[in-house]
Amino acid sequence: MAVMMQAFYWDAPRAEKQEHTWWNFVAEKVEELSKAGINALWLPPVSKASSNTSMGYDPYDYFDLGDFDQKGGTKTWYGNSAELKALIAKAHDHGMGLYADMVINHNSGADEEEVNPLDGEKRWTKFNPKSGRFPRDWNCFHPSRYEQVMMPNEENYAGYPHLCHRNPRVYTAMFEYARMLIEELGFDGFRFDFVKGFGAWMIGLLAKYRYVKDGKEFTPFIVGEYWSGTEDIDHWLDRVNKLTDNQISAFDFPLRYKLKDVCDTPHYDLRNLTDNGTVVMKRPLHAATFVDNHDMGDNMIVNDKMMAYSFIMVHEGYPSIFWYDYYNNGLARPGTPNGINALIAAHYKYAGGDSQILHADPDLYIMQRVGWKDKNTNQLGLIYVLNNLGNQWSGTRVKTQWKNQKFAPVAWDGHDTAHPDERTTDGDGSSEFPAPPRGFAIYAPV
Repeated sequence: MAVMMQAFYWDAPRAEKQEHTWWNFVAEKVEELSKAGINALWLPPVSKASSNTSMGYDPYDYFDLGDFDQKGGTKTWYGNSAELKALIAKAHDHGMGLYADMVINHNSGADEEEVNPLDGEKRWTKFNPKSGRFPRDWNCFHPSRYEQVMMPNEENYAGYPHLCHRNPRVYTAMFEYARMLIEELGFDGFRFDFVKGFGAWMIGLLAKYRYVKDGKEFTPFIVGEYWSGTEDIDHWLDRVNKLTDNQISAFDFPLRYKLKDVCDTPHYDLRNLTDNGTVVMKRPLHAATFVDNHDMGDNMIVNDKMMAYSFIMVHEGYPSIFWYDYYNNGLARPGTPNGINALIAAHYKYAGGDSQILHADPDLYIMQRVGWKDKNTNQLGLIYVLNNLGNQWSGTRVKTQWKNQKFAPVAWDGHDTAHPDERTTDGDGSSEFPAPPRGFAIYAPV
């Protein structure tokens, strides 16, 4: 089991007064995050973008990590290559991995406009990066001599010119970029941005490349951002995983929107959490679950957000904690049973084995993780209760897999934070398990 953190939010360097020093700022948090159980940090795009105050999702020079004076300054919005390498080294020293945000479909900040002779349109497609690596012109973008039109299932983003990966120069540059991130900088995986915008085959090929890290062949973790419904994500996962032996994952946007409804929509029916309308319920091995991220803006969850975090931390999938929630919203709550830190501890110690729903009605959801034991893992299992009622504790009697077993609450939160009582199942494995109003409780066998 593992827990990643999205180690930034939109315009974080400005909000935290860490302009051009974000890598150093994150490095200061590495030790405490490692102790809390975060196993990997997803970092924002590391390359110089169309300005040196950009979040990086409009790349200009893929090979400038903050060392060339261009686009308004030398450093990126986050720092320079030395500071990035120091962050990566410190994270590795504390047993944490790093995932690079890959923006390989659209570019911005070009130095000149050009007329594309294929359609006569004028676009900003002439790039002369100071790194000297991957200069490009109109033929590196759509429409190109190599591929005149985008495929029907691909989308354009924000009007930016989109790279044509069929062009050998583009194809080679993307491989060189990925290899630099893994082999030279030491990244451990990739988060691919806006995968709707280019062919799944490109990710498949970058995943299959035989990287060498620390003298050994290395297979990176890979997750894609396919911002759509479950069916579309499912089809994308089928396409990309047919191209590689890697277990490529996707962020579970359908689950996230259900969890927003749980938190922000009065009287939302919790039975909606039980269907196959989410990645984690349909194909849990490919699910990267999350509550909020840098793109949500005005759509952020605003009420009872710990209900959403509790759900992703006890179910299958690879959960992602949002930096802004952990720090700025104060949801870490170290030293208490009511915050993200307590959920992380429960995730590692108890959330193993299959999930089995024991009860679901409009206001109450109860499930068990059955636990497992092997030479590397000893996760005991748990009972999870989610209560949608706003004015009272609620629970019901359910039949668990454990007979004559004592259970203690290990994490809980809600509109009443009183300590839940211990529970003991009878000879049939049954007992009542309650949770606080508009809250949750996790019970573990003791």
